[in-house]
Amino acid sequence: MSDSPFQTETTDRDAARQFVLPLVVRIERDAPPPRTDALETAARAVLVMLGDARSVGDGEWAEVMRDWQDARIRKVVRRARGAEWRRAEALPGITVTGKAAEVRVFPPVPLDGWPKELARLQVSGTDLDDPEPPADADRGAPVLWLNPGVEMSAGKAMAQAGHGAQLAWWGLSDEERAAWHDAGFPLAVRTADPAEWTALTTSGLPVVRDAGFTEIAAGSCTVVADHPALR
Repeated sequence: MSDSPFQTETTDRDAARQFVLPLVVRIERDAPPPRTDALETAARAVLVMLGDARSVGDGEWAEVMRDWQDARIRKVVRRARGAEWRRAEALPGITVTGKAAEVRVFPPVPLDGWPKELARLQVSGTDLDDPEPPADADRGAPVLWLNPGVEMSAGKAMAQAGHGAQLAWWGLSDEERAAWHDAGFPLAVRTADPAEWTALTTSGLPVVRDAGFTEIAAGSCTVVADHPALR
């Protein structure tokens, strides 16, 4: 599922060469991960990539990470199983595990320059369910609140959660980022109470506004990134 957290008006970001951050979720036919676990693992994978030593300074991924962040911040979530997953794991990247979910995140690639092992993976139709409703989120920890009025496939929601995590990361100081990194990037992804959604979107916390490439209308607010340090 392809996404950008920015609205569709033309900006300097559009003039830059466009890159995309690939994420691949492992979905075996007989053991799909719970939806919330997959969303949280995808969000954490984005943070792991942002905080990795190879992504900053003179690291081997630093230049392409800068190029990606200087343009529209696009993410694409694809799914794999069996041999597809093993081929994806052989490429440079980072696998992040949740309670049951596995998500591999890769350094950004040009929109027209996908590795063949990833380009052949399915994008649309990635959906998952929670066997039981997720527990209430710990509001003393980071929470990515999903819009209760917008329906999204799991793939779409994974990309949106990743956007929310990234906006939270951008809003933190170096010290706050280091503390979050050292703690293992704890976070929760939950659907907001409809009665609270408007207050969340006007609270001053980072808000993801979808670019409208897939599934929902451009400019739709999809995620509010509620990190304690940003309140």
